[in-house]
Amino acid sequence: MNLIDPYKCCLLCPRKCRVDRTSHSVDRVRGGCGEADRLRVAYVGPHFGEEPPISGVNGSGTVFFSGCSLRCVYCQNHQISRGGVGTEVGLDELAEKVMEMVCRDQVHNINFVTPDHFFPHVFELVSILRRAGAALPMVYNLSGYQSVKALASAEPYADIYLPDFKYSDPSLAAALSRCRDYPAVALDAIALMVRQKGFLDAVLSPKNRPAKKGVLVRHLILPGKVDNSIQALTSLFVEFGPDLPLSLMSQYHPVLTQRDPDLNRRVASEEFEAVLSHARTLGFEHLFVQFPEQPGQYGGASLFVPDFEKPSPFAGKTPRYAFPNTV
Repeated sequence: MNLIDPYKCCLLCPRKCRVDRTSHSVDRVRGGCGEADRLRVAYVGPHFGEEPPISGVNGSGTVFFSGCSLRCVYCQNHQISRGGVGTEVGLDELAEKVMEMVCRDQVHNINFVTPDHFFPHVFELVSILRRAGAALPMVYNLSGYQSVKALASAEPYADIYLPDFKYSDPSLAAALSRCRDYPAVALDAIALMVRQKGFLDAVLSPKNRPAKKGVLVRHLILPGKVDNSIQALTSLFVEFGPDLPLSLMSQYHPVLTQRDPDLNRRVASEEFEAVLSHARTLGFEHLFVQFPEQPGQYGGASLFVPDFEKPSPFAGKTPRYAFPNTV
């Protein structure tokens, strides 16, 4: 099978849209991810906003891909997930850009952000990078809505998984991301990631910082959806136990006007505290916590919302996490 074959009847994500993404007509057919078969990238560069074992001192070497198979209505990265921002790039050119970043910035890893709808390209890219001497961990930064078949193929090309677990409520998943099956699909996907790589090594042993291998799960707290968050954490605890590394994110920032009025505001401090309290009560041992911004703290802007129409989307944006066992 060549690089392009999987795009001819695309089954890369759980939506299984079966679109022929290789059509190059004027009205090029795109999958549910919004992308055809040509690799598109919005940004390559160091990023300091990941959890400390991922960002380290020198940053995480991120590659932000255009498009997304989930396409949440509230996406903070809507410019690239839904808005079409990004540039077509060949594999050799992208590999050269990544290697330049590795040499110039001394990043701790190579971090593929929302790569699953381009998995065939990404796997080949990893092979090219390894042949070129890139011995860094390969990080897959994912929505949680992944096909277990695709993840099985990813195993030899991945070292670290950073999946989201967004929803425990199928109705909420349907309303905000058009995927009622998200809770079940994501739990199955995360379970496979854990079987492949185990829990993130850097939280199990501080000697392993920056992280080299393993899984860290993220949960974004949504305004007005505390019950969803509480049940999501309960589901994760039941499935994976207290040693699962968990990152609680409060970074939600309204970037598009939503029908749901709750989503037109930030997370309230009492909502955040309720979710954090539940995580503590459950007994998660390895918590990373992103505390909410205060109103007006950054002049109405947000540390967590990049601008991918600028050459440096994260300029001046360095969010901070509390370390495990300090909250």
